[in-house]
Amino acid sequence: MVDENTTTTRLLTLLNVSATKAGKKKWEPYVPAVKLNKRKSVRVMEDENPTAEDTPDVQMGDGDQEIAFAKEEMGPEDTTDPYEQHFGCNSVHLSEAARLSVDERAWNLQQSSRGRLGPTHESIPEGCDPGPSIMKGDAILDRLKKPSNARKGVPKDQHDLQNDLLSTLSTYRDLYLSSSSWENRKPTREAISLHLLNHITKKRRRVIKNNERISNATKAGNEPPEDIQDQGFTRPSVLILLPFRSSALAWFSALTTHTPSPEYQIENHTRFTSEYGLPSGAIDKLATAEPGTYPHDHVETFKGNVDDNFRVGIKLTRKSVKPFTEFYGCDIIMASPLGLRQSIQKEKNADYLSSIEMLVMDQLDALTMQNWDHVKFILDHLNKLPKEAHDTDFSRTKPWYLDGHSEYLRQSILLSAYETPETRQLYNARLKNVAGKIKTYKRWPPIEVPEGVDQSFLRFECGNPKDETDKRFNYFTTQLLPTILKSAVQSSNTVIFVPSYFDFVRVHNHFRKLSVSFTVLSEYSTNQEISRARQAFFSGQKSFLIVTERFHFYKRYKLRGIRNLVFYGPPDHPQFYSEYLSYPFLDDGVESLDVTCRVLYSKYDWFRLERIAGTEEAIELTKSL
Repeated sequence: MVDENTTTTRLLTLLNVSATKAGKKKWEPYVPAVKLNKRKSVRVMEDENPTAEDTPDVQMGDGDQEIAFAKEEMGPEDTTDPYEQHFGCNSVHLSEAARLSVDERAWNLQQSSRGRLGPTHESIPEGCDPGPSIMKGDAILDRLKKPSNARKGVPKDQHDLQNDLLSTLSTYRDLYLSSSSWENRKPTREAISLHLLNHITKKRRRVIKNNERISNATKAGNEPPEDIQDQGFTRPSVLILLPFRSSALAWFSALTTHTPSPEYQIENHTRFTSEYGLPSGAIDKLATAEPGTYPHDHVETFKGNVDDNFRVGIKLTRKSVKPFTEFYGCDIIMASPLGLRQSIQKEKNADYLSSIEMLVMDQLDALTMQNWDHVKFILDHLNKLPKEAHDTDFSRTKPWYLDGHSEYLRQSILLSAYETPETRQLYNARLKNVAGKIKTYKRWPPIEVPEGVDQSFLRFECGNPKDETDKRFNYFTTQLLPTILKSAVQSSNTVIFVPSYFDFVRVHNHFRKLSVSFTVLSEYSTNQEISRARQAFFSGQKSFLIVTERFHFYKRYKLRGIRNLVFYGPPDHPQFYSEYLSYPFLDDGVESLDVTCRVLYSKYDWFRLERIAGTEEAIELTKSL
């Protein structure tokens, strides 16, 4: 649980430092400036000096257009709006009992089905009433829905998926789509983008409405209203973590789908496309290849710009979308874990992440193939009290920010093609939304493999996950490998597939002590080393080839000369298993009886085993002996 004394001390320190800074601006009621052309602007969010491009103008000859614009934007106040209930000044979901249940991981679990999202597991803090788990319709503003409603030709199943997704997201519960298919990636992105825009727009409108109330009170000579807390410490409220620049381009396209021109102006669009797409004149060999040349998932993952070091701020106004805005002036931060970590380490603080209200993590399956420590580093810096004031108007800061409780209201949206222990731990331990959390689940069928291939699943016993790597290595070196080396058939033309790079290093070092010929392929192998290793193995010069999963994830080379396969552990990607079992048949004259496959596993390999053997068979394989 958050230490209340520590939080109070940090906040008081921040307030004292803010108050003693030379030249610190004092809070002043907002007074609209008079323009020569009789047009006036409304201040939006925390901007101190908004321009005509930053704030929507209202063309009126005279009168109080600030009030007129606020009424147009806000309409009558609706206290039943999900945004106001969850993120309002006094959130209906946030209570000491709810926070205590979350910190103690005391959740009430239930199963349900959510239309096109499929079956789900829902977790609600014990002793709490988060309200309805399904919204009738959605809470999207009509103005934002118009572009989507105007589009024609959207398949019914995608339309239904988006409606079910928006109804679920409108409850402001966390959502983990744990088996997102490639076919649904685009409609899913578009629905989530609409939800994000809706959130940012409602937040801006609440600020505009309170600006109007402050202005009216000032004109009447009254004190400002007391219930005007509508902001966080800093402006960014949405963080989208992605693996590649191509992913950022896809998300930016999804965001701008709901902000079409000429109604909206998309600034720096050419620059964004240039920096996050391929260079001018470059040919994408994956996107332009004949269908079937490369596996579909590989094409979808790696087409376009696959640079994994980027970060960009995006500012939204009523009439424009502005990428390349500096972080403290933007609404959305879109970044890779590596790029954002480098920014934090360079600036020596992550204050711009202090007020994140929505976190989106897409392609978690690809992020696990990168350095997962970067992801954990970012999550460790989310929703912390800032080190500096950054001209924060504390009279407008929501009380649960000041109390250090913002992480209990943050909505997190996780998207992945499959589950891993890392993503499940993230869901279990890092998501603390007091409104609850929802996870989809899938019963996996067995993966298709060439008929007749001899497959053996070899289980080693392990009672503690901390001992799993040592137990696996011990079983491999004392029982499985000696048996292979004694066999005249299996001691050659053998590939050893190792999912973890750390296990790969260990196995590699062990082979160095043996008097057997072998070669290796890892994600760090150069093109020259790859070419030499493949040729040496195919020609029989090397009897063993040790391969990492990340090598296959990034390169996807077809390997010839395989007759025997040893999986040091089941691969995370189930299709890798079937692909390697198909590679022996690239050589002429190979029959199913010529191929053997051994899979080493423990009960802690459940997620990976389920996707290969199927849910029903995996249950049998992991039953207690």
